[in-house]
Amino acid sequence: MGKRLLPPQDGGGDHIEPVDLKKALEERYLAYALSTIMHRALPDVRDGLKPVHRRIMHAMRLLRLNPDQGFAKCARIVGEVMGKFHPHGDQSIYDALVRLAQDFSMRYPLVDGQGNFGNIDGDNAAAMRYTEARMTDVATELLAGITEDAVDYRPTYNEEDEEPVVLPGAFPNLLANGSSGIAVGMATSIPPHNAAELCDAALHLIEHRDAPVAKLMDFVQGPDFPTGGIIVDSRASILEAYETGRGGFRVRSKWSQEDQGRGTWSIVVTEIPYGVQKARLIEKIAELLMARKLPLLEDVRDESAEDIRVVLVPKSRSVDPGILMESLFKLTELESRFPLNMNVLSRGKVPNVLSLKGVLQEWLDHRRDVLIRRSKHRLGEIERRLEILAGYLIAYLNIDEVIKIIREEDEPKQVMMARWSLTDTQAEAILNMRLRALRKLEEFEIRKEFDGLSAEKTQIEALLASDAKQWSTIKWEVANLREKFGPATEIGKRRTQFADAPEHDLTDIAHAMIEREPVTVVVSEKGWLRAMKGHLADLSTLTFKEGDSLKLAFHAQTTDKVLVFTTGGKFYTIGADRLPGGRGHGEPIRIIVDMDNDQDIVTAFVHDPKRKLLLASHDANGFIVPEEDVVANTRKGKQVMNVKAPDEAKRCVPVTGDHLAIVGENRKMLVFALSEIPEMGRGKGVRLQKYKDGGLLDLKPFTLETGLSWQDSADRTFTRSREELAEWIGARASAGRMVPKGFPRTGKFG
Repeated sequence: MGKRLLPPQDGGGDHIEPVDLKKALEERYLAYALSTIMHRALPDVRDGLKPVHRRIMHAMRLLRLNPDQGFAKCARIVGEVMGKFHPHGDQSIYDALVRLAQDFSMRYPLVDGQGNFGNIDGDNAAAMRYTEARMTDVATELLAGITEDAVDYRPTYNEEDEEPVVLPGAFPNLLANGSSGIAVGMATSIPPHNAAELCDAALHLIEHRDAPVAKLMDFVQGPDFPTGGIIVDSRASILEAYETGRGGFRVRSKWSQEDQGRGTWSIVVTEIPYGVQKARLIEKIAELLMARKLPLLEDVRDESAEDIRVVLVPKSRSVDPGILMESLFKLTELESRFPLNMNVLSRGKVPNVLSLKGVLQEWLDHRRDVLIRRSKHRLGEIERRLEILAGYLIAYLNIDEVIKIIREEDEPKQVMMARWSLTDTQAEAILNMRLRALRKLEEFEIRKEFDGLSAEKTQIEALLASDAKQWSTIKWEVANLREKFGPATEIGKRRTQFADAPEHDLTDIAHAMIEREPVTVVVSEKGWLRAMKGHLADLSTLTFKEGDSLKLAFHAQTTDKVLVFTTGGKFYTIGADRLPGGRGHGEPIRIIVDMDNDQDIVTAFVHDPKRKLLLASHDANGFIVPEEDVVANTRKGKQVMNVKAPDEAKRCVPVTGDHLAIVGENRKMLVFALSEIPEMGRGKGVRLQKYKDGGLLDLKPFTLETGLSWQDSADRTFTRSREELAEWIGARASAGRMVPKGFPRTGKFG
């Protein structure tokens, strides 16, 4: 038996205080959430960095890994970061370091990597013991002035050292390189931008503090991804995203048509959307090819070397390249959407979603704070140096007496301080002078330095006293930055372009994503649907569930839309490719669409957008409707004919000819002109035939000049000419006359 643990008794040593579990969880989770938001997931708007990236930069500076210096092992850098500043795993630190060196992840890399740092295919970097790194010029811009009291420092996690709260950030890193992260209850997603454009916008904002975002967009066109691509959003949607700080960008791959000779061609993709792994993209296209969901594409090949080159081979030379690419854009990551959520730590403290103007404004305000702090730091250095130089000049004017005091007095420092009113610093500096500094030339140099520092002090004091001078200095710094990373430089050229998405017929695109094959659509009396492969001529071999039978069947293609009309007056639209296969008895229509239980199928047919349909109810109300107006875009269908119980929709036939023959259950037939029936988009319609009892049995549009035909039960065809139909021709809504001799007993035209 193990020893039983008992709670301490009253008056004992340790005391256990009961707490409410709900309250304890809330407090602890809140602390975790705040830690995640402030110290892990969201970047600081001032330098655009998260803590781990800032610590990597700081550690590399301490290791003196400047762009003009040699490389150091990444393991050495990771060890420095983990041991002094970042209390987390080495692999997470190395992953962050690797990303800073990837030119396909960072628009302006902060780390210059040597060795295998991964690739756009998604391959991982080599282990940290093999790779080496140093800082880039961009990183040095972020760190510029950090030794000049430009930013605050705070104790590290073990309080043995100090780390910067934020970097001076002379480079607009947040927008230039972007950022993404998921915190608790919030996230951030900022795309990379062109640094030269950001500098232009910042320069304009300095001059015009009230400039709207729309004006800033004259300079910042939009994101500039390291992998290029084409943004196909409108200027209005991009403007709205930048004004609110939330939105997104549709990014498409850059492609071109390449002639292969003899009338053949292929498509070559040279740029893919940001964040897309090329190997995974090609794998997805291959999967779709295997699944026969890209009938216009024959093959895909990866011919990439240093640059991306993905070759798409069409099925035939007659394929429309635009339609082929549109189908690929819809099904693959050749088109992706990059979300915009500029949720950042405003002034390093408060999570806030900022607009484009807000981000630039906070960066400029930070640059002003850095300028003021650096200027004050420099002013302090100058004042201390001037104090020492003033003491040197006194010493030179009284050099013989100074030497005598030093040789004869026991406390020369105190004597000199009393003799010439020197400060402790001045007296100490004089005592520390070397003998060689007593020459005449040194006195001249000291006076020259004194005059120069005095002039610089005057300039700095004027700068600190004038807002205009401060902003003028910041303008000069930003202008120099623009020149360094401008469009004339290799890294400064814009990579992402803008274009309008080409207009293509949605039907053509839908067809392009479906393998065109012949099928026979079979509908049973109880509403079961299936699509048999091929165009069947003999339907006698079809089997049905017990008590069910064939209602209708028709030929179609897998690219066709099938329209289903129900007794409730609704139309449903089903892609022929979505119909269950021919094995078994198919599936009930209510599994495919949301059809009410009290409705049954009247008819089904292949959609032809150029046709018009005549709809009629049991009570002989009807109207004509364009077929393109009855297509439903949802599972719930589209209500076209309004019927009220006990009435129900009875017939749906294509409109042909110029007259209509209609037969009621009373076996009376009426013939009248189709022009008497109105064309409507939706409604009840008008009375077609008058009945005392019963309702509509059948109807048939026809051309009066060629006569009216019908078939009897023996499949014999009978035709009545125009003259023979004269006694049945009347006005719409008339009762009509008894059907002609030889008309089928079923009362239907056959």
